[in-house]
Amino acid sequence: MPLFGQGLPDFPWDTLAPYKEKANSYSGLVADLSIGTPVDPTPQIAIDALRSAEQSPGYPPALGTTELRTAMINWWARTRGATIQPDGVLPTIGSKEMVALLPSLLGVTGKVLIPEVAYPTYDVGARLSGATPVPIDTASDPNTWPEADLVWLNSPSNPDGHVLDREQLRAIVQWARTTNTVVASDECYAALPWEEPYASEGVPSLVADDVAGEDKSGLLALYSASKQSNLAGYRAAFIAGDPEILRPIVEMRKHMGFLMPGPVQKAMTAVLNDDRHVAEQREVYRRRRDLLMEATKRAGLVSDADTAAGLYLWLSDERGQADAWEIVDALASRGILVAPGTFYGESSRMFVRMSLTGTDEAIEAAAERLREPLF
Repeated sequence: MPLFGQGLPDFPWDTLAPYKEKANSYSGLVADLSIGTPVDPTPQIAIDALRSAEQSPGYPPALGTTELRTAMINWWARTRGATIQPDGVLPTIGSKEMVALLPSLLGVTGKVLIPEVAYPTYDVGARLSGATPVPIDTASDPNTWPEADLVWLNSPSNPDGHVLDREQLRAIVQWARTTNTVVASDECYAALPWEEPYASEGVPSLVADDVAGEDKSGLLALYSASKQSNLAGYRAAFIAGDPEILRPIVEMRKHMGFLMPGPVQKAMTAVLNDDRHVAEQREVYRRRRDLLMEATKRAGLVSDADTAAGLYLWLSDERGQADAWEIVDALASRGILVAPGTFYGESSRMFVRMSLTGTDEAIEAAAERLREPLF
């Protein structure tokens, strides 16, 4: 009998082990900028809310508490310009859970279109459901895309920080409704816009009223409090969109026991109702980004010109000679660990991803070590 999970790719970060060892041998603080895990303190409002619900002896509601559902709906309206129906939101145990499980929950066994430059879970989730992942350029004309049961978007994108503008999102919505295709948009980096017009106007959402109208049929959008609120350890995320799609998903999650813990629901309610801490965290990342942008340029690394938002720098050798692993090795020799672009698709073999989630001390150390060219 075949074992479940056969045919899945190896977990890519395991291949970084020798480079991590090399970085650890550097004299001084290791600047591990390979994984986008938050390092800054969790907001006090989340901690206080969590503690206020520490007595939670009963099972939490799968749909989310009334307070949380109201906070989610208000958040979509206030920050993303999206009118979401009361039964069009659902808390999830992190956004990665839904990325990995959505094709299975929808019963998809045909084709799943995924971004050609993307983190691996879109591919893995399709394979887990028995579907076939098909990489596409999500910024291309959707009328050229193959037929599929589900399309994944990721905007702002991990790893390259590209953003799909409103015109492209509208074109995708029109195509999806013509072809009866479900579209799911992973938007967990939307609170981190750096370049115009998004720095002023915000990152557009697939389910925004000025993109999809008030009818969200066939559309889903994911968001997470992990990055904006340093809640990765809480696994606090949510999905919004078409109630007709979400209704059976809710029932299946009840059967499977996918219930966000009650104290976490309380904490997520608190952070979704507060925009101040999000703006403060964005400025922390902005300072780190500015420092690393200047430092990597000195070192001979070029930042992708289309990186407009998100938590990463998408870098290549300005000479066009060193591939991803050569850049990883050169940086590791200076005590800096980054992720090779090969983790995100074959077309990214000349790039590396550098995270902004190091501590200020680590970011400053990395910048100091990049005063001289890498090659």
